[in-house]
Amino acid sequence: MAIVKAEDLQHVYAEVDEDGKVTAAVTALSNIDLEVEPGQFIGILGHNGSGKSTFAKHINALLTPTGGTMYVEGMDTRDEEKILDIRQTAGMVFQNPDNQIIASVVEEDVGFGPENMGIPSDEIWRRVDEALEATGMTAYREHSPNKLSGGQKQRVAIAGVMAMRPKCIIMDEPTAMLDPVGRVEVLDAVKKLNKEEKVTVIHITHYMNEVTDADYLYVMDKGRIALEGKPGEVFSQVEKMKELGLDVPQVTELAHELRKEGVDIPADILTVDEMVEAICRLR
Repeated sequence: MAIVKAEDLQHVYAEVDEDGKVTAAVTALSNIDLEVEPGQFIGILGHNGSGKSTFAKHINALLTPTGGTMYVEGMDTRDEEKILDIRQTAGMVFQNPDNQIIASVVEEDVGFGPENMGIPSDEIWRRVDEALEATGMTAYREHSPNKLSGGQKQRVAIAGVMAMRPKCIIMDEPTAMLDPVGRVEVLDAVKKLNKEEKVTVIHITHYMNEVTDADYLYVMDKGRIALEGKPGEVFSQVEKMKELGLDVPQVTELAHELRKEGVDIPADILTVDEMVEAICRLR
């Protein structure tokens, strides 16, 4: 069974003026069909306003469809009796970690979610230990979150979600506010969870290099899926990506330019190592 499945998913919201009067109906999502299998690492790309964050909120039942259906492990997100189960299955990590961190000590923050779930104290601390170790934050367990770097705060936020034992983590642009070092820290932690713990990851981002090793990509535009496929298949469509207002990894664009000049190398190169190998073959 797919852990996340959207069938003809639609979301329309009302646009209101300063007086609170409805001025227009805005379509944020239109006819979205996709499936995510357990254990996959999925990338969702799109420029601002493309609908990717709206889609993310549907997975966690923060929003419900105005048309079509969103299923999380077979549960309809419109079923109010299933909301708690859905949110325990699919945890959300937001762009700003300060919006998710509420305690004054790291280990207490990580244990906050399980405590609210009514988990016994011994099990809470076992989960806290495991989540901190999985995200590389054990050494900071007694620190104040306010004294951590952006990347460290985001890893604490991920640990807090992990302690609730979700089968899927939705990452809504979690690295957008981080410096390059912080982005690497967060991505390493997430990829470790995906590979070692088999946690399904849905990573929403506008940094192309963060999803070059994803299992599958969806590119959104104007509330629809404009492109989909494996990373090499998507990023090799350089002109189409640019039409959608997105970049591709630099090495993929270099391959594209070389091919335009008649150099016979693959279009789906994603890494420097792949480029070096392709050039060596030419010799």
